[in-house]
Amino acid sequence: MNSSAPKRLTMPFDREELSQLRAGDACLLTGPMYTLRDAGHMRLIAELDEAGEDALPYGLDGQAIFYAGPTPAAAGRPFGAIGPTTASRMDFAAPRLHDAGIAAVIGKGVRSQDVREACIRNGAVYFVTVGGAAAYLAKCVTASETLAYDDLGTEALRRIEVVDFPVFVGIDVVGNDVYSTV
Repeated sequence: MNSSAPKRLTMPFDREELSQLRAGDACLLTGPMYTLRDAGHMRLIAELDEAGEDALPYGLDGQAIFYAGPTPAAAGRPFGAIGPTTASRMDFAAPRLHDAGIAAVIGKGVRSQDVREACIRNGAVYFVTVGGAAAYLAKCVTASETLAYDDLGTEALRRIEVVDFPVFVGIDVVGNDVYSTV
């Protein structure tokens, strides 16, 4: 793991900036981020299939998806808690979404070889954030707006704004994987 100060990144990402990151780098993310989980991923893939192309809807091109299901608002913040979901549950959709233009995803845990290859192919990054810190992570969220799939509740597609959201690079653009280096 890199022990230097966290790198501050602004979203949406600059692909050149992502290309400089390496597995294990600590980062603080600021800007718009999108939340989506299992059922939402199935709907988004279905929309891509129906459109017959890989044009991402909802302004998702070049953006980051956080695998999270936030809790209702609390303490004057948009969410009481927002923590990462096990990322491997989205391995069925991640390569297709990276190929369509998603620049980064955020979750916890190991990813498949297909996801690693999609990161390499698309200059994309998998960021890892800490599970069990959902109340702390909620303090980094300043705004939230539901964009689609509201009927899915916590799995709806939301655009959130974050400030200094802490992550580590799990898989970098050349395929280094923090889980295979420890």
